[in-house]
Amino acid sequence: MSKYIIALDQGTTSSRAIVFDIGGSIVASHSIEFPQIFPQPGWVEHNPDDILNSQVHALKIAVQKAQIKVEDILAIGITNQRETTLVWDKETGECVCNAIVWQCRRTAPYIEKLEQQGLKKHIIDSTGLIPDAYFSGTKIAYILDNYQLYDKAKNGKLCFGTVDSFLTWNMVEGRPHVTDATNASRTMLFDIKKLDWDSTILNALNIPKEILPKVVDTSSIIGMLKSEYLGKPIPVASLVGDQHAALFGQMCFEKGMVKNTYGTGCFMLMNTGNEIIKSNNGLISTLAWKINGKPTYAIEGSVFMGGATVKWLRDELKLINHSSESEIYAKSVESTNGVYLVPAFTGLGAPHWDMYSRGTIVGMTRGTNRAHIVRAALEAICYQSNDLLKAMEADSKIDTYKMRVDGGASENSFLMQFQADISNINIERPNLFETTAFGAALLAGLS
Repeated sequence: MSKYIIALDQGTTSSRAIVFDIGGSIVASHSIEFPQIFPQPGWVEHNPDDILNSQVHALKIAVQKAQIKVEDILAIGITNQRETTLVWDKETGECVCNAIVWQCRRTAPYIEKLEQQGLKKHIIDSTGLIPDAYFSGTKIAYILDNYQLYDKAKNGKLCFGTVDSFLTWNMVEGRPHVTDATNASRTMLFDIKKLDWDSTILNALNIPKEILPKVVDTSSIIGMLKSEYLGKPIPVASLVGDQHAALFGQMCFEKGMVKNTYGTGCFMLMNTGNEIIKSNNGLISTLAWKINGKPTYAIEGSVFMGGATVKWLRDELKLINHSSESEIYAKSVESTNGVYLVPAFTGLGAPHWDMYSRGTIVGMTRGTNRAHIVRAALEAICYQSNDLLKAMEADSKIDTYKMRVDGGASENSFLMQFQADISNINIERPNLFETTAFGAALLAGLS
């Protein structure tokens, strides 16, 4: 009899469920897109019901497509968009507001206030992160402040969670309020050396500890999936942030190995083993994973607009009808003809960390056409990733000669070749593009 492991991959624009057999091959998958909400310029939200319902439906349909017996499913692993912040009522389960997405810039003033209080160095030393609205901490503070929920939080009546916590609380028997070490390390509230919440930062942001989840190992059995979803309880055996899952799924187990995920954003991680490397070049230190109580660390660079730039070409400018057309247009011209795009639509991430930057196109002439702009958009993704790679080499003192890639945009051969050319690096693209889900499945299988 064949046995299976299912990965739930809850992303920024869609929820996916993938059924793997024990050999690591995909048996079936299903993905469901859900709406993005933009209440104001620079603000990004998700409806919590959309997150949960799309993930549950994707799970059910993937199992139906696979035509397998539920009793043959050994475990489920959950991987998720990171930093996106939800707060819900512990009794009713209702969220107090929409999820504030990692891309959202509304809490930039909170970061300025922390820096005015002289906490920038402490935040970097404790959490490994550069203070930015990207991370969850200021999002929690914003929700508690704007909905006047401090007392309710202090009295233990609210739960904060990143998406892994929210899904687990809703989908696992007994409603465990947990997160794993990788997701905790993205809150800007977690001391990555002590592996515990940082009271100094919590006090500065006026966030009660009572609202926070318990931090568990990345590979560990959280509990049993509620029987109502598939008819039988199944162990939920891993929680892991999507980029950490991709690092694991790409088999970057040795110190110095690098992967770059070309998804909504671009996220480059280098395994640094048991060493926390403090960046002098605008990168962040983070947990790669925590297994059997032992942490493995990484340095990371985050580009906020990767594949989302191609989606912008498609949905907002209507220059292409499908993402795959971007490769055709880019190859139809020899160059951008002097056009450059800076896709800072939600600010700039690493290594610049400018919360107030906005997108711009320069170098256009009367001869500029659609193909030049499309090519400039693809080249921009590579230029941003090259910035990360050079910063990573400078911090680690390791000359990188190869990089493993994944994510939807990595299927674009023009994009990959341009990256290889400007970075002077060998690009290794796997046959299995779903490396994030594969990593979550591997971690679930381990436990």
